[in-house]
Amino acid sequence: MTPLAGRSDFAVIGRIVTPKSRVLDLGCGEGELLEWLIEQKQVTARGVEISPARVRRAIARGVSAFQGDLNECLTDFPDNAFDYVVLSQTLQETHQPVRVIEEMLRVGKRAIVSFPNFGHWSVRASMLFTGRSPRTQAFPYEWYETPNIHFLSITDFERLAENKGLRIDHREFLTGERRITWLPNLRAEVAVFLFG
Repeated sequence: MTPLAGRSDFAVIGRIVTPKSRVLDLGCGEGELLEWLIEQKQVTARGVEISPARVRRAIARGVSAFQGDLNECLTDFPDNAFDYVVLSQTLQETHQPVRVIEEMLRVGKRAIVSFPNFGHWSVRASMLFTGRSPRTQAFPYEWYETPNIHFLSITDFERLAENKGLRIDHREFLTGERRITWLPNLRAEVAVFLFG
């Protein structure tokens, strides 16, 4: 799978999800990933998105999506209702990330999380040399406009996983379309984790 909608993490998620599985995508946006998974992997898919306009566009694509705040709506789902629960580049925007992860693992057998790595060298350099909140190609927002409320790095997430007893089954680190294996906390822009 080549990057979908300009998102290399979608390519990784597309490889991880098995055919004919049940998938819940939290923060599904306009449903691009779910549409691809339905067409290519024949998954049964649901999406949750906070923006009503994006929900309408997802539904127009043929994706089953509803408007909801993932900080609250996961309690409405029964245990083990999905094979995979996906949270792509949204963890840093949640109010209670640990609670969201716990709920993902309650409603799904496995969870896939991707997030922008705030430990990337460009973020560090931006802060060091400007003395201001980082602005990079990956993080183009002013501090007062950013949707990000938690700034985590790969090392931060791995430490959380260890502290919470999460079993990481797969991890990939990316800069653009390139996989990063050496010094990922410094060199990768995006991280993708599959865990149970």
